[in-house]
Amino acid sequence: MITNDDGISAPGLMALHEIASAIAGEENVWTVAPAFEQSGVGHCISYTKPMLLTELDPRRFAVDGSPADCVLAGLFEVMKDNPPDLILSGVNRGNNAAENTLYSGTVGAVIEAAMHQVKSIALSQYFGPDNRDLDDPFEAARASGEEVVRRLYEEAPWHDGPYELFYNVNFPPCSGAQVQGTKAVTQGWRADTEFTIDPHTINNRRFLFIQGGPQDQPTEPGSDVHANLQNFVSVTPMRADLTAHQSMAQLQKVFA
Repeated sequence: MITNDDGISAPGLMALHEIASAIAGEENVWTVAPAFEQSGVGHCISYTKPMLLTELDPRRFAVDGSPADCVLAGLFEVMKDNPPDLILSGVNRGNNAAENTLYSGTVGAVIEAAMHQVKSIALSQYFGPDNRDLDDPFEAARASGEEVVRRLYEEAPWHDGPYELFYNVNFPPCSGAQVQGTKAVTQGWRADTEFTIDPHTINNRRFLFIQGGPQDQPTEPGSDVHANLQNFVSVTPMRADLTAHQSMAQLQKVFA
């Protein structure tokens, strides 16, 4: 099953459909994606309102909800009699590396899938001067996506704890021919790229626009953005357990 947060008509979802079809066969790929763009919604679900589910074509459904809603709709309605072996989310227009991971609806979908013990991978395409003006800015994703997904599905660790692993993949901001390979890395941190507010007064009403920071700031070596800016595909293992395990011993002493 494939989904995204850019909406069911997004070009990145078409790239993901090609990747999924190359792996599983087109007749085995189901699409359950948001009817409209849901970027930045993270792992939210429509807990207080119902969702409209619309079948657009055979095996292609639009959900009036978030990416996590789409996963729930896929698992418990659309594919309830034939659950998916793998859920792919993306290919996002823009990177979901470093701190962007925490806001991402693309990643939110795979968190929800992992919570239902379904193998899941988020895929995002970094944009930059070397690919944003290409006829196909998703070249890197198309060139490397099938191999990365196939190797993760067949060879990577998955079921190793109550909070299942999932994977966050970011394709570099370059053409397909410029991709240097794939690296397993940690989630990074970019300085001075946090979201801020840009206020405007329009017709005597105050509007607040959210602004992001520059995306070309490197992270530490061995982390996602650093690899991407070197034209490598980054692969980061993740789980939804937010416990800071390295701090537990010290905290336990505080409350001993």
